[in-house]
Amino acid sequence: MQNSDTFRILTVCTGNICRSPVAERLLQKGLNDLHPGKFIISSAGTSALVGQPMQPLAEEIVNAYGGDPSAFAARQITQSIVRDADLVLVLTMQHRAAVLKLAPSMLKKTFSVREFSRMLDHLISYEQHEQASDVVDLWRRLPAQAAAVRQETLAETDADNDVIDPFRRSPAIYRQMEDELIPALNSIVAYARL
Repeated sequence: MQNSDTFRILTVCTGNICRSPVAERLLQKGLNDLHPGKFIISSAGTSALVGQPMQPLAEEIVNAYGGDPSAFAARQITQSIVRDADLVLVLTMQHRAAVLKLAPSMLKKTFSVREFSRMLDHLISYEQHEQASDVVDLWRRLPAQAAAVRQETLAETDADNDVIDPFRRSPAIYRQMEDELIPALNSIVAYARL
């Protein structure tokens, strides 16, 4: 049962030890700084390394941006985890397909994190940012607003929606992941600031 006083965001990648934990912990930090207690961010993986901690280089990224990587344990995505979310942010469009296979009813609440950030930037630039006295109410309406501008914010290539998987790869690939992910997270947090 969802708590009407909080907005739940689920981030999803493959192993749930690199990309989605970074997104989870940095979104939680950024949104908590603005609206303490109003957002609950969690993550899961489509092929999770269940129980494993965040990868050390991913932890370094979380630390570098002021987040807390401690006490993390990977978990496998399930239908109930997906349905408990108000918004699902995936790290690739392949993850989106996996989420929707589990829970087709989440179609209009599931986006790639980079795609969603473009949609929010579009809403802000065209002054379509809705004002509300309650941030949770505003964010409950946000997925539908974002979905309505999907056609206006399409990526040039499918790869522009994805964040590279750095698992078992070099530090340079972790930096690429950071370069693709952090601007998107910043846009999402910036929207919550308005």
